[in-house]
Amino acid sequence: MKGRIVKVSGPLVVGTGIPEIKMYDVVRVGKEKLIGEVIRLYEDKFFVQVYEPTTGLSVGDEIETTGEPLCVELGPGLITTIYDGIQRPLKTIESISGFFISRGVSAVALDRGKLWDFVPTKKVNDKVAGGDIIGYVQETPIAKHYILIPPDVGESEIIEIKTGKFTVEDVICKLKTKNGVVRELKMYHKWPVRKPRPYKEKLPPNEPLFTGQRVIDTFFPVSKGGTSCVPGPFGSGKTVLQHQLAKWSDADIIVYIGCGERGNEMTDVLTEFPELKDPKSGYPLLYRTVLIANTSNMPVAAREASVYTGITIAEYFRDMGYSVAVMADSTSRWAEALREISGRLEEMPGEEGYPAYLPKKVAEFYERAGKIKTLGLQERIGSLTITGAVSPPGGDLSDPVVQATLKVVKVFWSLEDWLAYSRHFPAINWLTSYSLYLSQLEDFYKTNLGEDFPQLRSEAMTILQRESELKEIVRLVGYETLSEQDKLVLEIARMLREDFLYQSAFDPVDTYCSAKKQYLMLKAIMTLYYKTKQKVLANENTVKELITPEIKDKVSKLRFIPETQINQIESFIASL
Repeated sequence: MKGRIVKVSGPLVVGTGIPEIKMYDVVRVGKEKLIGEVIRLYEDKFFVQVYEPTTGLSVGDEIETTGEPLCVELGPGLITTIYDGIQRPLKTIESISGFFISRGVSAVALDRGKLWDFVPTKKVNDKVAGGDIIGYVQETPIAKHYILIPPDVGESEIIEIKTGKFTVEDVICKLKTKNGVVRELKMYHKWPVRKPRPYKEKLPPNEPLFTGQRVIDTFFPVSKGGTSCVPGPFGSGKTVLQHQLAKWSDADIIVYIGCGERGNEMTDVLTEFPELKDPKSGYPLLYRTVLIANTSNMPVAAREASVYTGITIAEYFRDMGYSVAVMADSTSRWAEALREISGRLEEMPGEEGYPAYLPKKVAEFYERAGKIKTLGLQERIGSLTITGAVSPPGGDLSDPVVQATLKVVKVFWSLEDWLAYSRHFPAINWLTSYSLYLSQLEDFYKTNLGEDFPQLRSEAMTILQRESELKEIVRLVGYETLSEQDKLVLEIARMLREDFLYQSAFDPVDTYCSAKKQYLMLKAIMTLYYKTKQKVLANENTVKELITPEIKDKVSKLRFIPETQINQIESFIASL
């Protein structure tokens, strides 16, 4: 069906003449067939957000509907590929149009010519249903790509299944439904980005996502299937922190969404990931990563779609039974895209010009996280963890995007510019951050790290909080007026800040810290505190005499001990 343009307003195009058109249908606009999506229907008119520059469009130009919503292709070839916000592979586009994306250029998301070695895990006459795995291909050396039956397929019987090398377009399996209908399956299927993929049951998040960052894993952990946000002002290290999480978290698959970020920051990601080695496998990190690059100079409408593209791909890998982590950088740029589109639609603005439905949109995005039982006759456990960076103007946490996010997420990592300017990284404020998963994860920590770990963490946090109170007293009456116990608190708090919470992203040893090493480092500092406190209470010595420069030096070097030699930390604890 074809219609015509009646109005052009930036990325918003108003059309008429297609009575059968539906909400979220994908359309092609103008002579260059620009891709767009229907976002509003009013009387005989439909409003389209165009994902490409609309320069040159005029009233009367043709609009053609595809009759389908915006979908992503889900199949082998996703990992290591760099896509734009609507799942066009940027390498393919470069080969077609050069370094800049030409208007109207289109490219299939998955390579149609590449042969994949399909290994079936089911056989003829097996009973299957939507969500079941019928086989796999080894997509990268560290990522096995399981081929899933689309979720909308009912209980069926396999009547034919192949083995060998095939393209994603080849039919590899035939099913016969209960109604006698034969359905052909390829190695890929499509799914609408705005529709969450279904699952059987959502489970409690009782296992932490270890990130290798001490301040996060020890004090403010996020669970697998949990949600977290990183708000902070410009220059506080949001992007570097998300890079660290993408590099070192123990998720099986990483989906990194660069939503409206500067081109140089995305370039850093694209150049670093192929060179960085995965700490578990030794292979490049890109071998378990999907990258969505929608930089600030790309069309604003595609930015709005990019987060949905990324989260749908992440749900697909979650349905395979993987632990998936999504890094969205940044949701503020996404909200700005919503604000611009809302303004073009002439909707009533809410706070600071954002649409009144902003909290609903933010909640819908984060609610797609979770630890779940997958569909299928052979259910699996998968998890999807979302971390969103928020960039409020001037670091103002009363910004509507921050407030809408904090109402939904359960972990808040408060980045502070004054910590960053003091060269303390990650610049997470330990006094204002929080995690609501601590109680749910306590049993895991006790079983896998140590019975005393929750207690050590709680007492360390008490010391850090007490330090902030003592600093006020020191400003008023001076350090020498403090008791020896208070001086001990200040000294241990300094060790916790400088030797535990501080972590260098550029040191090859300190950039990643395993959960076991974190526990031993914390235990070393707290054991020093307990032993010294006993002697101080017995009036045996002063803090200055007990905590010698030699001990301080040993504590400061704990973070540079390689993972293979952490028994040295145990020896240090025993010597105290």
